[in-house]
Amino acid sequence: MTTPEISGFQRRQFMATAASSLLGVSFANILTRDGFAADAPAKLPVAAPGKAQHIIYLFMSGAMSHIDTFDPKPDVPEGGETKAIQTRVPGMMFGEKLPKLSMLAGALAVVRSLTTETGDHTQAQYLMRTAYKQINSIRHPGMGAWMVNQTDRINRDLPGNFLIGNVDRHPGAGFLHASLSPVPIANADVGLENTELPKYLDEKLFNRRLVLANQFDRRFQTKHPNLEIDAYNQLYVEAKRLMGSDKLEVFDLTQETEEIREAYGKNSFGQGCLLARRLVEQGIRYVEVSYGSWDMHQDLYAALEEKAGFLDNALSSLLRDLKAKGLLEKTLVVLATEFGRSPEINANAGRDHHPGVFSGLLAGAGIRGGQVYGASDDRGFSVESDAVSIEDFNSTIATAAGLDIQTEFIAPNGRPFKVGGGGDPVRELLA
Repeated sequence: MTTPEISGFQRRQFMATAASSLLGVSFANILTRDGFAADAPAKLPVAAPGKAQHIIYLFMSGAMSHIDTFDPKPDVPEGGETKAIQTRVPGMMFGEKLPKLSMLAGALAVVRSLTTETGDHTQAQYLMRTAYKQINSIRHPGMGAWMVNQTDRINRDLPGNFLIGNVDRHPGAGFLHASLSPVPIANADVGLENTELPKYLDEKLFNRRLVLANQFDRRFQTKHPNLEIDAYNQLYVEAKRLMGSDKLEVFDLTQETEEIREAYGKNSFGQGCLLARRLVEQGIRYVEVSYGSWDMHQDLYAALEEKAGFLDNALSSLLRDLKAKGLLEKTLVVLATEFGRSPEINANAGRDHHPGVFSGLLAGAGIRGGQVYGASDDRGFSVESDAVSIEDFNSTIATAAGLDIQTEFIAPNGRPFKVGGGGDPVRELLA
């Protein structure tokens, strides 16, 4: 019996649908305006030796208030209800809701002069993750895709890029190879989903279906070689190898003691940070943990009590744990958000969007801790000294990881591209 040839569009539709269910991995992030990604450029040059072999990127989605966390303003009305507390670093003050992190300030580099022009959440999050403005003609890669593309794979059984938390419209691998996309884990407590065959499908029947699918594919792949299709095929091979592997134990947080789990916090962010540490232990290059609901237009101080408390517990436990296990010396921890919040308290007891100035944190491999870089003015309204653009911040992260930020690449739409967006790394922050 001859098998009918599948049209290009039908083939791509089938692969997208099938891949979205296998191991819970969604490749929606590789779609472009016309439906599917263009051919990706060749693999980027291998990274130069860098101090950060791994990156844990903690994204405070919704725009965390700098004034109520890492850049308090206690002596002016704009400071609101937040009191400042002294950290272990003389002169470095944090908001009172971060007492545990204040004790670890010697390991932290606080950037208080981040600035952007973008006050829209979606566009600002895209910019922060990619160092490029969002445009219709192309999707840029996130930092995780850059990281795994320029470094050798440490763990042969697990992907090198993970995304923990519910995240919409993540840039993923952008125009790079789809296999570099982050593997999404919506809930750290659940872990990697769909790793077992359904009860109605035994392994023998499953293998027969794979053989049949390959027969349908063979003529199409011969006539229409395509990097996107190769990426899906690679996904199938890796997913099949992973199913039933003992490497899946890394996603089982019950293997940790109750004491450790409580220290991180029994909440989505705390357990996400714990899973990130376990993944790094297994050699995973890049893990992003997204922590949402920082968009506090109303009742800021009621919401901040919980949000900042969860952040304080999780990040302080992560840093201590990495240090105790000898991992902090080779892991860069980043805390980022898309923009800041307004100095003025609005009529609803909240703060509104404010891209003019905000804060970020760096710690661990490749970073000189125990310092504040840059400053906002007395009200927390604008940059007073040493402005750091999003491109500069991303280039600093990439440099700490030994990635190539100098080489210019031409993306599929013909535009030039640099890892980190072509910014200037802040040398004062680098070890």
